[in-house]
Amino acid sequence: MGNGLENDMALIAIGNFLAENAYTFTAITPASHAIVNARETVRGPLSLRDIFGWSRLFAADAMPRQLLLWLEAAGEVEKVSGLFRSKVRYSTLAGSLYVHSAFPTTSNDAVFFGPDTYRFAKLIERVIASRSPSSVRRILDLGCGSGAGGLFLAGKFPSSGLQLYLSDINEKALRYARVNAALGRFKNTFVLKGDLTLAIKAPMDIIVSNPPYLVDAEARLYRAGGGISGCDLSVRIVRESIPLLAPGGMLILYTATPVVEGRHVFRDAVDPVLDSAGIKHEYAEIDPDVFGEELAHPAYASAERIAAVSLVVQG
Repeated sequence: MGNGLENDMALIAIGNFLAENAYTFTAITPASHAIVNARETVRGPLSLRDIFGWSRLFAADAMPRQLLLWLEAAGEVEKVSGLFRSKVRYSTLAGSLYVHSAFPTTSNDAVFFGPDTYRFAKLIERVIASRSPSSVRRILDLGCGSGAGGLFLAGKFPSSGLQLYLSDINEKALRYARVNAALGRFKNTFVLKGDLTLAIKAPMDIIVSNPPYLVDAEARLYRAGGGISGCDLSVRIVRESIPLLAPGGMLILYTATPVVEGRHVFRDAVDPVLDSAGIKHEYAEIDPDVFGEELAHPAYASAERIAAVSLVVQG
């Protein structure tokens, strides 16, 4: 395994190879992914989608030798019962490839990419549809993970000369975000390690965030939203983002909330923050039922559902 830069270059090389070979893959929920993989319908030679999308085991001769060398150089391949498995996946969003963690995403520092990512992108696209490129100079993706939200947004302003800031506390997320910025050929990207806004000094025209929002017994970085309801991190993001907004700036937050007897726990928690700031905002339910399997866990014993929601704050 090489140093950090060599690791990044190897992942970039794999992404470029996949793009040149018309590779596409849509990341689905872990539960659906497990069902598809359990079907054992693969016959004949494995495809690049089997290896880099479905995270299936492969023999050394299942791909061009150079791809395996790049995986080894990146430190992103493991041996399982005499076969190999890529520790990364590449998924497609709006025609661009993004590297993220392989299935299953069980490790503490896993970098998730899936249906929430696609819903987040649709939210961003809707909210900024009428935004003038000249009004956007700086974008911040808080808790960026793969960087997909910030990079997708930056791609909507290709000639504005804006600066993109990607911030996370997870070293692996920052590594993948750097790679994804390179794959998207977005040069004015600043990747910062920090606990939410602590590393940020300049005012931001648009802040986007798709934070962890679940109660997770293992406190995994990509899942655990904090507190007894999983909403604490999302509330903190709102509280810390408001002072960072430039005049006319906005925060676009995609998160989720337990719903207890018809009431959104996150909304009840964040309303005092918004009321105190006296700031214009729009709250909406995006999907009424996500991660339904979590309802079986004790932490959600009083919840009737978990809803995906958006909060758009206008500075």
